Amino acid sequence: MTSVASLESHLRNIVEGEVRFDAGTRAAYATDASNYRQVPVGVVIPRHEGDVIAALSVARETSMPILARGGGTSLAGQACNAALVLDFSKYMNRVIAIDADARNAQVEPGVVQSHLNSALAPHGLFFAPDPSTKDRCTIGGMIGNNSCGAHSAAYGKTVDNVEALEVVLYDGTELSLTGSIADAELDAAIARGGREGELYSRLRELRDHCADSVRTHFPKLPRRVSGYNLDELMPERGFNLARALVGSEGTLATILRATIRAVPRPKELALAVLGFDDVFVAADQMPWLLAHRPEALEGFDGNLPEFARLKKMPGVRFLPAGRAFLLVELGGASRDEARERAERVIAEARGHRECTGTAYLADAREQAAVWQIRESGLGSSAFIPGRPRSWPGAEDSAVPPVNLGAFLRGFDRILSSRNLKVATYYGHFGEGCVHARVNFDLASAAGIATFRAAMVELGELVASLGGSLSGEHGDGLARSELLPMMFRPDLIDAFREFKRIFDPNSMMNPGVIVYPHPLDSHLKLGANYRPREIATHFDFRGEGGLAGAALRCVGIGKCRKTEAGTMCPSYMATREEVHSTRGRARILFEALTTDLLPEGFADVAVKDALDLCLSCKGCKSECPSSVDMSAYRAEFFSNYYRMHRRPLSSAFFGRLNEVARLASYAPSLANALAHAPIVGNAVKMALAIHSDRALPRFARRTFRSWFERRTAPGASMREVVLFPDTFNNFFEPQVAIAAVEVLERAGFRVIVPRHQLCCGRPLYDQGMLDRAKARLREVMDALDPFVAVGIPIVGLEPGCILTFRDELPSLFPDDARASALASNSFLLDEFLAREAPDFAPPEIRRKTIVQGHCHQKALAGIGGETAILSRAAGPELEVLDAGCCGMAGAFGYDREHFEVSKTIGARVLFPAIDKAPPDAIVVADGFSCRSQIRHFCPSRTPMHLAEVLNLRVG
Repeated sequence: MTSVASLESHLRNIVEGEVRFDAGTRAAYATDASNYRQVPVGVVIPRHEGDVIAALSVARETSMPILARGGGTSLAGQACNAALVLDFSKYMNRVIAIDADARNAQVEPGVVQSHLNSALAPHGLFFAPDPSTKDRCTIGGMIGNNSCGAHSAAYGKTVDNVEALEVVLYDGTELSLTGSIADAELDAAIARGGREGELYSRLRELRDHCADSVRTHFPKLPRRVSGYNLDELMPERGFNLARALVGSEGTLATILRATIRAVPRPKELALAVLGFDDVFVAADQMPWLLAHRPEALEGFDGNLPEFARLKKMPGVRFLPAGRAFLLVELGGASRDEARERAERVIAEARGHRECTGTAYLADAREQAAVWQIRESGLGSSAFIPGRPRSWPGAEDSAVPPVNLGAFLRGFDRILSSRNLKVATYYGHFGEGCVHARVNFDLASAAGIATFRAAMVELGELVASLGGSLSGEHGDGLARSELLPMMFRPDLIDAFREFKRIFDPNSMMNPGVIVYPHPLDSHLKLGANYRPREIATHFDFRGEGGLAGAALRCVGIGKCRKTEAGTMCPSYMATREEVHSTRGRARILFEALTTDLLPEGFADVAVKDALDLCLSCKGCKSECPSSVDMSAYRAEFFSNYYRMHRRPLSSAFFGRLNEVARLASYAPSLANALAHAPIVGNAVKMALAIHSDRALPRFARRTFRSWFERRTAPGASMREVVLFPDTFNNFFEPQVAIAAVEVLERAGFRVIVPRHQLCCGRPLYDQGMLDRAKARLREVMDALDPFVAVGIPIVGLEPGCILTFRDELPSLFPDDARASALASNSFLLDEFLAREAPDFAPPEIRRKTIVQGHCHQKALAGIGGETAILSRAAGPELEVLDAGCCGMAGAFGYDREHFEVSKTIGARVLFPAIDKAPPDAIVVADGFSCRSQIRHFCPSRTPMHLAEVLNLRVG
């Protein structure tokens, strides 16, 4: 066999896209969202169909297996293999054409489902299969898995919505599969001979041989996803080879493009929410509810709302009384029709004594909030502090809906007999498909034996009820071995022959569906799982150390969304797996648990992956598993620079408070030197600052200097401590001055700590955690006397004051002062909302745009700020869903980061500001955000909330 180095070289010579064989990339692609791990040989990111064909030709020459990959969110292990991976998501993601009259669209395999639906929306159409990963799963992956989602009850699975496929086989044969084929067309194709003629001939022979068994013994249920779709070869289905390939999990062919069916959007939707005493009783309701022909019929148990409460998800308040819930979505041509259908469901539900409560939701925002609970099921239930970690594997069985109650009771009985528990039940109750993560022990021999035994017995239960081992997540490594429980031997033989016809040497995603790997092989943990113990500054004891913290990432890829929210700005800019939260977590996991990365936790691959992390903390709130990549990043760089020389730029920006304090003695001189042509350029060169960036100017007078020289108001007022952070003390004191005046106008006497303090934020960002802890000890010493007597602490820079709420308790878990300060620290808007609810902001009467600080959105929310500004600006207020601004402290100054920083800001923020009226107010509470806006939107003067509230209008 050709060497890996030769394979890589050959690919680089003929592929226009990207070829990655480095250890970091291989680590990022070594697993999906499953229990399994297989390190790929390398990764090709093709730019076009020619790259795919070229990569396959090299693979054939070197006898290299191929794995075509979409979003990498597979839960059964089918998206990881010891193969050459083709990742279509970065470049081959176009919507090629939309035919609104024919109601179809032609797409490349890497297009994301929600992006396709955005393109279809102006035509009043949508692609109906909608898994909970719809904002990052690709159409190619959906075809590979035969994905379904909540609305397949009304619109069918992916297989029902595919019209045609363009594919290439491992041997290089290209096929155009255009739906149903009449007998005359089939005869003509066979008569043409060649590889295509031979393929059609053998497929017809296979169909004729197994037709009776397929018709008689294929499970009859809406969610039969397991096995190959041999039923699509039957004459009554039109010998539809395109649909026969759907759900084949990349084991037969590689998709080059697909034509999908689009359907009209329902004009109006209403949601009936029904409560029950337990999930088993809820499952028993399927027969009468399905008679109402809902658009969707979903359910979950009482555990999922509890997890949602921990995440402060708003939908919880819309649920009725109960310990299990069903969501019944009804559509109509008008709002009245949808409402009447929902009311009929509710009226009938109230007639069932098992129903404990009902709710009718017509408002789209309320419906979305409740759907968000349902869609959070996978990530939210994976890791809950203080509870056992849960895993997939048994999460995707489906049975005829009439048997759902019996199935769930049997499922619970099998698990209980082995001391196993479900984290939460959730899923597509109306189609008999319920998901459940189980607290399997996959890190010991005994636990793995229990896992295997439970999976076998669960497979027997599914088969006995006429069900399917997979209801939408596919067979993969988790269930392929169990297929003989569900299908007769002659059908298993037919599957093998189907595979041989397309892929005679089993080079396409081998080990899946036929000739399967054992379900307890290739486990991500395994009986020999022994993570490296790393001494950390943050408290990761509840997660099982830093490796356990990295395992919080369950692989569902929410960080790969690109249309909304903050997480993950570097992925949004680069579309690179290694620069997503998931990719970084994967690489960290490999560094801490395997030998793939030679230098382990100090490996350069980890450094490269974390280099573009902006420490925005978006993952801490938006990731369903609350991955905290900012903390992991800080720990890594703390460890890394113990063994490597710290760059001058890192030391400079980390010690910014000390630099600013020194410069405050002669700010004019410091500014002149920093911005002088020769000296300034030398400074930029030494500090690796991009040539287009200008260092922020030091203020001529610090805030503390101003405050010490003013006359304080009467002592009878209520007191509040204003924390003068580095940025609003040394660089923009006008912000802190405005805050003092606002607080005094609200009826408070402002106190400023006697000594200059620093929260240590720049130190964390550079991994200088020992110094950061020293600064925080000084903070606790200085502020604890105020906290002890109930005087609140107010901060202006979100990244600084929220350090007390986030990093401080984790760095000092056993210091009562830390938790006390955390609970007594507030942003300005939070404080005014709590302590001065009658504070009257000025009437602005002009367009006001708000760019929320990433840490504020992640840790505190911007609801308070939005509320107070809405009173000032009214309908002229616009809160941007712009994500991160791209500056992130020192990040955007770095010459290696400048283009990424610019790309992040240009996604939403800069265009929104540019199109706003010239007199619009731009509100950005973060010093970095304001710096970024001033750089790329130089005609604007962004303001802090304190400055806006201190405007003299009239």
